[in-house]
Amino acid sequence: MHILLWVLQILTALVYGASGVMKTFMFDKVSGQVPSFGALPRKVWMALGILELVCTVGLIAPATFRWHPRLTVMSAAVLAIESLVFVWVHVRYREITSIILSGALGLLMAFIAYGRMFLKPIL
Repeated sequence: MHILLWVLQILTALVYGASGVMKTFMFDKVSGQVPSFGALPRKVWMALGILELVCTVGLIAPATFRWHPRLTVMSAAVLAIESLVFVWVHVRYREITSIILSGALGLLMAFIAYGRMFLKPIL
């Protein structure tokens, strides 16, 4: 279970890291291709991108250094909640692929949070 959680943490950190970089630094380039980016103001997308980048670090660093490992649980929980927001946004724009991706990532983040809290906590 420990290895599975680490693999999921690393893979989801890569996905959310790329997403955070896109929302924070490449928004203008990408926003024309994604209709749902019009659902929220630019500053909100930037804030969500920064949140994703912070949580990406939170998924890996605290667990790696065994420094406040609860931050890993909190980061995963925040990303799971954020995924619910994205599901709602994508439903409004009928973006089926994005709904499935956001839902799956949200479930993975909820599993990581649960796993690191109860199944295999980092001590």
